[in-house]
Amino acid sequence: MSQTAVSSSLDTLDTPCLLLDEARMTRNIERLNALMAGHGVQLRPHLKTPKSIEVARRLMASPQGPAAVSTLQEAEQFAAAGVTDLLYAVGVSPAKLDRVLALRRGGADLTVVVDSIEAARAVAQRGREAGDAIPALIEIDCDGHRAGVQPGNTAQLLAIAKVLHEDGACLRGVMTHAGESYGCDSVKAIADMAEQERWAAVSCAEAIRAAGMPCPVVSVGSTPTAHFARKLDGVTEVRAGVYVFFDLVMAGLGVCSVDDIAATVLTTVIGHQPDKGWILVDAGWMAMSRDRGTSKQRVDQLYGLVCSEDGTVYPDLLLAETNQEQGIIKVRPGSGATSPDLPLGAKLRIVPNHACATCAQHDAYEVVRPGSSEVVAHWERFRGW
Repeated sequence: MSQTAVSSSLDTLDTPCLLLDEARMTRNIERLNALMAGHGVQLRPHLKTPKSIEVARRLMASPQGPAAVSTLQEAEQFAAAGVTDLLYAVGVSPAKLDRVLALRRGGADLTVVVDSIEAARAVAQRGREAGDAIPALIEIDCDGHRAGVQPGNTAQLLAIAKVLHEDGACLRGVMTHAGESYGCDSVKAIADMAEQERWAAVSCAEAIRAAGMPCPVVSVGSTPTAHFARKLDGVTEVRAGVYVFFDLVMAGLGVCSVDDIAATVLTTVIGHQPDKGWILVDAGWMAMSRDRGTSKQRVDQLYGLVCSEDGTVYPDLLLAETNQEQGIIKVRPGSGATSPDLPLGAKLRIVPNHACATCAQHDAYEVVRPGSSEVVAHWERFRGW
């Protein structure tokens, strides 16, 4: 991945393309860093959102990490750039263990995640065969959102821990992710979820230690709970990812404001349907993704909020419908707002529902700064598994 110095402006960019407001990104990073420092807990930023070396360098505490990833492609790309402290934060399948071992032979201290005896045995067996005790965290299901051992199932928890500890792997600790925080309807509910997340991980860690086995790592995190946790006693690290850019889902949860959202899609007006009140643009679902994450929130932002070229939000103007390579902009029904006069060729920015999904549609960030139409850098990003 590379950083390319550029000398261009928004007017010269081909659209659709992905813009990144560097000042907003920096502010978002500093905010969570300060919160974690206040708790006295290490932040392990999740690099699945940016998938960019340049962004990762601004997120991590050091060039070596720590960091979390959600694909082995990410692990390989970041390891090649010198990131060595990595957590592969998705349950590992046996077929991927050779790639895990290759990364570890190359110098990466890569930890994997398991949530079953079968997975633990596969990790331990492959580690014995390779002469490398692969470190693993046991995933805990704190909220019924996805995989993991139930916090009350101590027998299963300890059986998995015993396999990792005694059969050829390395029992490094426990981890959990409060994915249900994305469905909370208030800041209090998020804070309550953060405590549920913390308790689940800490109680499981205590059970492992009480059984005479090590549990040095207690890893929790989601962007909402990281921002509103009341306390993090017993936690050693917090993981969060989308906070680096934020998005409309996070704004809808009250985690950020629209003015904090750093990643937008630049698009061009390509036509009009005046009798329907439509403005047509060249950003369809291939540019924005099909993510409709705000659809269950109090305010449905459809496919994104529409901004002027300089990033000023047009009141109640939405990317309302998308085709593959074309979007339809409309005024929010019942709002009383009026559609701006946007001529053919005008440039607009679309604020996305879900930064991870929208960024995944693009190969690079065009880096901009507030109050300027200059593009100051071109940062590549990668895709794949």
